[in-house]
Amino acid sequence: MRNTLRRHRRRLLAFLGTAALALAGAVALPGTAQAANVLTNPGFESGALSPWTCAGTLGSIVSSPVHGGSKALAGAASSSDIAQCSQTVAVQPNTTYSLSGWVRGSYVYLGVDGGASTWTTSPSAYSQLSVSFTTGAAQTSAKIYVHGWYAQGTYYADDISLDGPGGGGGDTQAPSTPSGLTSTGKTSSSVSLAWNAATDNVGVTAYDIYSGSSQLLSVSATSATVSGLSPSTAYTFTVKARDAAGNVSGASNAVSVTTDAGSGGGTAFKQAAPYLYEGWGDPPNPTTVMSATGVKWFTMAFVLDSGGCNPSWDGSRPLTGGVDQTAINQIRSAGGDIVPSFGGWQGSKLGANCSSASALAGALQKVIDAYSLKAIDMDIENTDEFENEAVQARILTALKTVKANNPGLRTIVTFGTSTTGPTYYGNRLIEQAQSLGANIDVFTIMPFDFGGGSDMYGNTVNAAEGLKTKLKSTFGWDDATAYAHIGISGMNGLSDQQENTTAAIWTSIRDWSNSHHIARLAYWAVNRDRPCPGGGVVDNCSGISQDTWQFTRITAGFTG
Repeated sequence: MRNTLRRHRRRLLAFLGTAALALAGAVALPGTAQAANVLTNPGFESGALSPWTCAGTLGSIVSSPVHGGSKALAGAASSSDIAQCSQTVAVQPNTTYSLSGWVRGSYVYLGVDGGASTWTTSPSAYSQLSVSFTTGAAQTSAKIYVHGWYAQGTYYADDISLDGPGGGGGDTQAPSTPSGLTSTGKTSSSVSLAWNAATDNVGVTAYDIYSGSSQLLSVSATSATVSGLSPSTAYTFTVKARDAAGNVSGASNAVSVTTDAGSGGGTAFKQAAPYLYEGWGDPPNPTTVMSATGVKWFTMAFVLDSGGCNPSWDGSRPLTGGVDQTAINQIRSAGGDIVPSFGGWQGSKLGANCSSASALAGALQKVIDAYSLKAIDMDIENTDEFENEAVQARILTALKTVKANNPGLRTIVTFGTSTTGPTYYGNRLIEQAQSLGANIDVFTIMPFDFGGGSDMYGNTVNAAEGLKTKLKSTFGWDDATAYAHIGISGMNGLSDQQENTTAAIWTSIRDWSNSHHIARLAYWAVNRDRPCPGGGVVDNCSGISQDTWQFTRITAGFTG
């Protein structure tokens, strides 16, 4: 959680050895050829990928960091995918073209398929790559690509230019219409599609997927999964083929699909789980608290990096066999369960210090395996994680990985907020979750430390409503589905900034949460759920007058 009640941090560096690719020899451009950038959407300023196509859902458009303009490309390379994004354009035979672009990240490549390429190592700022290639005697199209490297994390690319004469040779023939469009699977939020390949006199370069008149996705393969859909909703899809000259086919046969029902309007996941921290604050016996309040779940804080991307409690206590495992065993023996929280405000965090998404996923998996977990929480805070978009993408990609590898696992992200909803970085986190297909179950906001806000009920509700609005616009959800993906994690009594959430206010927040059927209610922390009126902001009491375990008892009444 925040400032006075949180901890420490550290960094590691990753190393990768790789061989450079040979560059093709340059040939002077013919004197009659007029150089011009023949790429479309070279700086990604349209705010969409098209006509670029990216592997899977690993490419997205970001507003920071950029080289020029207001947008750039982000590619979430993983241990199993280099996150290649490409565009095929019409070119002229026997002609030299100059390819350049600005990139940022670890081992980023720029090149032409089947020809020259160049790469850079690990720039912390944008660096320009340049390479030339000459087309073949009968070549009329070229596939330009940019990609990262395995396990090296997210890269960025911007202002890519392919200078040379436009091609096409007068190609005005559109590809044939794709046929046989069918749905191959669906969930409450996605539909998988497949179709037969189209043909073209030069070559099909992409397939554009539509719902009505809206283009949803552009891919190079003959199958795709459209995500971010609403439950129990009918969608009609068509597909069009496109060639390098920009000629577009007619629309395929239409397929209508109704997404599966979403339980409870969303995730069917409900969790009342106040934080319990064995690292400070006179940790109470959890079974005593459970017996007195009826609470069943606890959020256990915090799993950090003990060095080398190895998880441990608070970065220093053993993952198993210590006081944390003793508490977990007690909770489970009493019929409850836990969700570990990774990260927090301070400390050497796994998200920031693991070298790649795959390494982070491996660290998360160690904790999942150690405790046979049903859910995990990533508490993403501060400049090293929350305000670092590459680390945001690393965390989301790792969560996507462990969710795929552990059927039924629920994933939660927790982050700060303004009084009206997510901040810039909160909005960016949500947008990255959508573009990466991370399938996060719960987006939990921490509505406190606003900077002196006195209306803690009103500020909390307004912040949650702002989150709902952002989830609706990003994922296309209705109100019920958006609420069912929301969590609230407050701070009982006095916050770091002396905001006062009384027991009465927390009861009103809980009642609002129940009436709007959100997914999760938590607070920081059970250690502080004891009275000490006038005690200030301390780790073992709330600083206000209250009954012992009163906030936990109120939280236990959350049913969603």
